[in-house]
Amino acid sequence: MEKNKTEIIAQIVTLLSLLVDDNDNQQKSSDAKNPESPVEMLTIKECAEAVTGLSEHTIRQLVVQEKIPYIRTGKGKRGKILISKAALFDYLESQH
Repeated sequence: MEKNKTEIIAQIVTLLSLLVDDNDNQQKSSDAKNPESPVEMLTIKECAEAVTGLSEHTIRQLVVQEKIPYIRTGKGKRGKILISKAALFDYLESQH
């Protein structure tokens, strides 16, 4: 009787772990397709730190030439420029 209980518990644990793994996989795939997932925005300095060999000056030039999309927070020249990390990497990949 004790052996049956152990076998049943082992089977239940196996099934539960399969369900959890399947649920995690479904959630990961839906997160990738979810347009409402958060967008990581970087400052010009953070962009330069994220990509080795890319200077702040180069990033500013890409913004001025409108080669990468950006948003400016605040007013006038003093407003901070934010660039989507995904957009930056998409642009860099398209150049190679």
